[in-house]
Amino acid sequence: MTDAGTSQESQPSDSPTLNASQAPQKVEVVVESPSSQGEINITAELAIFVLRIGFCIFMIHHGLEKFQDAQGFAEFVVGKYFGFLPGEPIVWTFAAAATQIVCPIALAIGLFPRLASLGLMSTMLFAIYFHLVDTGLEGFPLAVVENHNYAYELSAIYAAISFYFLCAGPGRLSAFRKTNKITYYPKSTD
Repeated sequence: MTDAGTSQESQPSDSPTLNASQAPQKVEVVVESPSSQGEINITAELAIFVLRIGFCIFMIHHGLEKFQDAQGFAEFVVGKYFGFLPGEPIVWTFAAAATQIVCPIALAIGLFPRLASLGLMSTMLFAIYFHLVDTGLEGFPLAVVENHNYAYELSAIYAAISFYFLCAGPGRLSAFRKTNKITYYPKSTD
């Protein structure tokens, strides 16, 4: 007759043993979002790409325009409507112009896209403020204005686009696309 307790002890254990003298191993985990499962919607990705590149081209145009007449913009816009900003208006003009050139280039290629979008959105919020102080709401939302557009309309649309890229990122068609890989080192159990 055999003892039931000894028969269980002689069988190998199913749980792995951890050698405490070994250093913890690097573990990489790929995290998939629900949208990454299945096929890629290439039409949507192309639409995001076209929106991103078109938006960036227009932003660069506005930055170059500020550099073209920096003194006029500093005097008639920054000096007149943003007197609360510290420093000289010309400095703020060059800062806005540089933001509207550097940030769109970064967003277009996908280099720090959310930071670039934040910079562009901030310039557009200043533009919206300027237009609202200059012309007011102009009877928004039901009034038909003389030029068929509210003065702040374009700035608001640009702000909304930059907000989208701030939240969603540049899309899959980006040179510096972020991978969803997380690397961590598990703690050893000493």
